[in-house]
Amino acid sequence: MRFLDLPFARAAHDRAAHRRATPGLLDDLLKEQGTRVLVVRGTRVATVGSRVAFLPPDDVAHLATRALLYLGEADGVSHLGLVLADAEAEPDLDVEWTGLRTLDAPDLEVGLVVEAVALAQWHTVHTHCPLCGTRTEVTQAGWVRHCPADESNHFPRTDPAVIMAITDADDRLLLARGPQWDLGRRSVLAGFVEPGEGLEQAVARETAEEVGVLLDPASIEYRGSQSWPFPASLMLGFRARATTTELTRQEDEIAEADWFTRDEVATAVADGHLGLPGRSSIARSLIEEWFGGPVGA
Repeated sequence: MRFLDLPFARAAHDRAAHRRATPGLLDDLLKEQGTRVLVVRGTRVATVGSRVAFLPPDDVAHLATRALLYLGEADGVSHLGLVLADAEAEPDLDVEWTGLRTLDAPDLEVGLVVEAVALAQWHTVHTHCPLCGTRTEVTQAGWVRHCPADESNHFPRTDPAVIMAITDADDRLLLARGPQWDLGRRSVLAGFVEPGEGLEQAVARETAEEVGVLLDPASIEYRGSQSWPFPASLMLGFRARATTTELTRQEDEIAEADWFTRDEVATAVADGHLGLPGRSSIARSLIEEWFGGPVGA
């Protein structure tokens, strides 16, 4: 079976995790002229034109840093990620700042950026020990936060979420809108996996909770996964066939939900009445897999 070819899931570098515990690794790499550093500001990355700005260490030495990250190796070059501190409002760099959702760059660059943004988001919100409240220290080349008070170590987290293309017996696709979304914007259903729950169970539960539709358990089929570091999700894509079609919305989660034929999707997208998720998302890939190809421009 061929799985979906997903953006953000084509990393072309070696993370070289065995190097993270090397004493003085980051200091040593900052002294090497061949090392390249990408800079993360919130969820945006420094770019020049349409390409990620990989800067020599001397160009970023003056910046206030929340964390420095070892990202790995590619073509014999060591890559670091520099996460700007909150106080760094407008860094003195001749670059543009591009969001990951709109970044149009080769797989190697995107893979490094996804890794860096995900780690940056973790460092931003996990600054203190969850056991005793002491401020933690960044160790293991940016991959561990260590508590100096109780000696505990804390690691980056990823929250699994299922996202699913649900079709009925007539092969219509279920598309819904969240209450916070603009009118006309639709996507497939999604939700976080709960403790003690399998992925297929989460697909069925979320579908039943959000729109009251029951699924054929045998039809639930895995299609691929995609990191979604906004802030720390791993999106696990599925498709499944519904055994019921009456829609009962969970009103605090779903503002609108309807079944769509391919002709209805094509027409609504063409006339501007239907907005689909961006092409960087697994949601768009699931929709276009059902549609049979690209939808719209």
